[in-house]
Amino acid sequence: MFFFKHKQAGPIDCLIVGLGNPGKKYSGTRHNTGFAAIEAIAAKLGAKINKVKFKSLCCDTRIGDKRVLLMMPQTYMNLSGDAVYEAVRFYKLVPKQILVLFDDASLPVGTVRVRQKGSDGGQKGVRSIIQRLGSDEFLRIKIGIGKNPNPDCDMAAWVLSRFTKKEADIMLNAINKAAEAACMIAQGDIDGAMNKYSS
Repeated sequence: MFFFKHKQAGPIDCLIVGLGNPGKKYSGTRHNTGFAAIEAIAAKLGAKINKVKFKSLCCDTRIGDKRVLLMMPQTYMNLSGDAVYEAVRFYKLVPKQILVLFDDASLPVGTVRVRQKGSDGGQKGVRSIIQRLGSDEFLRIKIGIGKNPNPDCDMAAWVLSRFTKKEADIMLNAINKAAEAACMIAQGDIDGAMNKYSS
């Protein structure tokens, strides 16, 4: 069972980061799927993401017996690594204590994939994190937003587009699955999350 406590003590066990772009104009876009996943995790915990720290909106909470920091970098996607690096340096974390949730335009809408490490796959926020940490050995949950249907269409325009009504329903389910997987991972059950939620 997951629960939320207001007062925290001890070191951070897990840094959970959702990628996106700040501002109302980007809310609900494909590229903000990581933000939506963090908000879903907070909702499950009864937590509020209302602290400003590490160039991010944050929430210091607990998942089971683990202290976690939920983060939504406000740096814009391409500089996500700057925010993550600040938190990692402050809490003296190692890459394997970091979990990043983000959109993946190479996967069908609603697909969830849990990975323990890997390349950026063209996702610029992930690329920024890898560059700033000097490592790709952090956990990640990829959430499929669908492939660009028109190769002639600019990829930036595609990821900043919004979901259709049908896609939005599928994505809501995927985001909830990603949130549940993140809670399992934060408690150390990486294999369980991979087996249960990777589609």
